[in-house]
Amino acid sequence: MRMKKVYINSIASISSQKTFDNSIFLDEITDYNDTVIFAQDPDYKQYIPPASARRMAKGIKMGVVASKIAMAEAGIETVDAIITGTGMGCMIDSEKFVSAIIDNNEQYLTPTSFIQSTHNTVAGQIALGMECKAYNFTYVHSAISFESALLDAKMQLENDEAQHILVGGVEELGAHTTEVHRVINQIKPEAVTIPEVLNSKTEGAVFSEGANFFVVSNEKKENCYAELVAVETFNTLQKEKVSETIESFLNENNLKSNDIDVVVFGNNGDVDFDGYYNQLSQGIFSKTQQVFYKHLVGENNTVSAFGVWLASKILKTQTIPEIVKINDIESEEIKTILCYNQYRGQNHSLVLLKKC
Repeated sequence: MRMKKVYINSIASISSQKTFDNSIFLDEITDYNDTVIFAQDPDYKQYIPPASARRMAKGIKMGVVASKIAMAEAGIETVDAIITGTGMGCMIDSEKFVSAIIDNNEQYLTPTSFIQSTHNTVAGQIALGMECKAYNFTYVHSAISFESALLDAKMQLENDEAQHILVGGVEELGAHTTEVHRVINQIKPEAVTIPEVLNSKTEGAVFSEGANFFVVSNEKKENCYAELVAVETFNTLQKEKVSETIESFLNENNLKSNDIDVVVFGNNGDVDFDGYYNQLSQGIFSKTQQVFYKHLVGENNTVSAFGVWLASKILKTQTIPEIVKINDIESEEIKTILCYNQYRGQNHSLVLLKKC
């Protein structure tokens, strides 16, 4: 049986930039001078009744709206599966519930925050909204949560077990958890602006939140963004093995490093871990056009989904915004893009996309 091809037919992103409008592509950039950045909210009441929205934490609202934008662009009413990835889940409600336990000496607790604190709340709310009773799954795999969801969707579509699948990644910022990350030096010690992130020479990253959703299908629609060729993840990978691993990944897909037109890196300005990308940009991809995105949207467990959003948008529009370029190499035509991400030296992921 021949495996079916997999296509990204629609995309949606709610991030620290104004990305929820698909008709523009990073045209106006919102600068910041901070160590933690929040998502820019679309007009939620266009998508969710205000009475429901009031009871939803930010992560749920972002996930529900991003999924609605993706579904509308794909022109479909329902899907055969909803698969999400989240590293930290619904942090705000988790914090509320645990704080209430402490403040009330474990008595008189209302269950609402507990019910909404589970990692799969977002996927559940999306399913309720579209009355979808199909396969509903949430992956919680740290910085490869989104890729795990994408891989699951890809295998189902290739084997013709589903036709249209909604895949996404969601993270929200909780005040207490953010403080914990600060204490263990995973957040930058002093505020930085967009141009300073990459050269900040300090440890830690700029933390953020957001939701990125895609409708992936095994049939190519007219508004197709990209073909999803391959996804691979590695929990641990030694720095000196990264180039070799990427070359063998490309080799499995009948490609060499010079066949890649654009490479999307996950540099976040952490002086201890950006070396993984630097050795590639100076090594096997030194003659390849390179782009990055975390200076615009920060770092979180599923921000690599924004990298896939960026790659999809580049393939469809055949343009690259100046703000994301690392080097000056230009490609005549952009046919093949590789996204590579890792977080603190672990959970490496490779996503290979081709022009539709």
